[in-house]
Amino acid sequence: MAAMMSGVTTGGSDESLVAFDFPQIEDLDPSLSDGYRLLYDREIPVEIRSISAPGEKTTSGVLESIKVKMLELPGSDNSPLSIRIELSSEADLFFSFLHIIDEDVYHDVQNDQKLVVEFSDYPNVLIRMLNACIREPHVHLAIFTMVGAAHEGTLEFIQNMEYKFIELMTCAFTRSPEEQVQQHITYRYNAVKQKLAVMQARLYALNNLVKTKNPSLLLQLQNKQEKSMNTSNASMVNSRR
Repeated sequence: MAAMMSGVTTGGSDESLVAFDFPQIEDLDPSLSDGYRLLYDREIPVEIRSISAPGEKTTSGVLESIKVKMLELPGSDNSPLSIRIELSSEADLFFSFLHIIDEDVYHDVQNDQKLVVEFSDYPNVLIRMLNACIREPHVHLAIFTMVGAAHEGTLEFIQNMEYKFIELMTCAFTRSPEEQVQQHITYRYNAVKQKLAVMQARLYALNNLVKTKNPSLLLQLQNKQEKSMNTSNASMVNSRR
């Protein structure tokens, strides 16, 4: 945008026209209720599998982009009181699972899975594995297996060692309560609606600014936009033939 707007000087209050910040909208996120604070929020490639009963084996699934949010309930001495992981999907608004764990529950998980990290380091370990799934998706795999009527699920972190697959860690999930699912859907709908309104208002203000300071540039931008839309429409028509 800055390169295209040569001849237009932005400064002072004009800078806010091209800066998008939505803190007030994001503060309404129901995930941040009950004192939790956000640690991690990214989309991760996850293979989704389904089995009818615990212990059943499956070797294939569907790769989807799953939104992973990790939150902590802060405690003293930099050790969290509780960690919560939320899984959701833009492709399926009703896909919503929770992993909630505190230090007492973690000790059982630590013993069962032979984990050597303490609970205070648990979030950082998970974040490193989640980022590895993004950075090296063919080496570090995330597999989410839904069980039965999909009221429960497990997220497994697998490392491909070329000659065998190593299971690094498994997190147990439960389906989010219906009321919570509805709250999140409502929030996501309202957030997108409000962000769109904010961006449209700023686009209108930016158009007025360019029109005042460099009308010929605005005409060029509008012509490019019209050509781009015509090209896109033509491509859609050709793809249907």
